[in-house]
Amino acid sequence: MMRKEVIKTFSAAETRALGEKLAPLLKPGDVICLNGDLGAGKTAFSQGVARGLGVTDPVTSPTFTLINEYQGRLPLYHFDVYRLGGPEEMEDLGYEEYFYGRGVCLIEWAQLVEDVLPEDRLDITLTRGADLADTRVVELVPAGERYRQLVEELIESVRTGD
Repeated sequence: MMRKEVIKTFSAAETRALGEKLAPLLKPGDVICLNGDLGAGKTAFSQGVARGLGVTDPVTSPTFTLINEYQGRLPLYHFDVYRLGGPEEMEDLGYEEYFYGRGVCLIEWAQLVEDVLPEDRLDITLTRGADLADTRVVELVPAGERYRQLVEELIESVRTGD
């Protein structure tokens, strides 16, 4: 596990833009785990990733459907596991086909199903900043070499404003 990187965003639009910057770096089989309280910005970040992947459909939190599938440069599998009773219910969703498939998995409330998550993944925690209502602190914790490089590239793109 590499040390975490921290990025601050100051509006929902900036949180979406951060997700959009991550999207071009993603490859089939990538697993992005999103954690944070209600209203922390998980869905805004997901919308940015989707936009960056070329998804044109509206992206909403799949709270009641559990998984929304979108087509873009890569398929995007957007999970919201908040309502699951536990990791064993991920089996019923056929999660392995998604995790090890040809698309990208974004999992909101990922900590609830940590037992079934791949060892190599990118954990992202969004929290509200103490100072301003729209400020978000985005912690990126890569597990595995692929995700360490992914975070390095993302940080570089944020710094250079690409």
